[in-house]
Amino acid sequence: MEKITASLVIYNNDIITVQKAAQSFLSCSLSGTLYIVDNSVTDRAREFFDFPNVVYLFSGSNLGYGKAHNLALSKVLKTSQYHLVLNPDVYFKPQVLEDLFSFMEQHPSAGLAMPKVLYPNGALQPLCKLLPTPLNLATRRFLPFNNGFFRRINENYEMKFSEYSKVMNVPFLSGCFMFLRTAALQETGLFDERFFLYAEDTDLSRRIHKHYKTLFFPSAQIYHIHARGSYKDLMLTWYNLRSAIQYFNKWGWFIDKDRSAVNRNAREQFPMTETYESVILQPSLSQQPVNE
Repeated sequence: MEKITASLVIYNNDIITVQKAAQSFLSCSLSGTLYIVDNSVTDRAREFFDFPNVVYLFSGSNLGYGKAHNLALSKVLKTSQYHLVLNPDVYFKPQVLEDLFSFMEQHPSAGLAMPKVLYPNGALQPLCKLLPTPLNLATRRFLPFNNGFFRRINENYEMKFSEYSKVMNVPFLSGCFMFLRTAALQETGLFDERFFLYAEDTDLSRRIHKHYKTLFFPSAQIYHIHARGSYKDLMLTWYNLRSAIQYFNKWGWFIDKDRSAVNRNAREQFPMTETYESVILQPSLSQQPVNE
């Protein structure tokens, strides 16, 4: 039984960036097999990952994010204690996985954990979220939320009232780094392959949250380049919109009793204030990036 396995899904990614993510995982003493699932048109990346503990899977077509990760997940459900779903633009120190492993061992009721996520300059990425409403996704994609009413909506959605300072049970944890208990996946199922790109992490996190805790663990920190591609590429924008429609068709648009209850429970972990200004999204001396 392997302690931790991982999967990376790539699609014409910069090889150096992917290698940095792969090395971050492989450098940990607890790490087992890393699966590189290549959705690219050609398998030119194969030569860069021909070494022990790495399994290169060339899909031959763009399967989508969740379906590609499922290729790896289906292989490890009964052979690994934990599995890391990892974005190719993430990097971290080896201690991160050791800390997460210990944390999950101490919290058997947790099915998923995510560390604190920082930009390369050390600024916080607010990736702990409530379950989205149609208004949340519409305002984030099409309306400015720099100030006023829409800013308040977005800050509530990103749980900024929590200050991202302690362990908390979060209904939606980002898919850029999902530290998953494989026993939980055996119960809740893998990624819903109807989502080609975007919303698959929302859906999986929500399903796990129904049966297990999905915990934010701020003592461990990772770095995520986070290009926000859907704001720059029309095709990615289309995928984003299509996945949002599929998500709300599945869970409910404006009538979703489970969403209301889950979000209320998440907010009740913290005393609410009149404003959500307490989180300063700036680098601090304790949040310096690792050497690149």
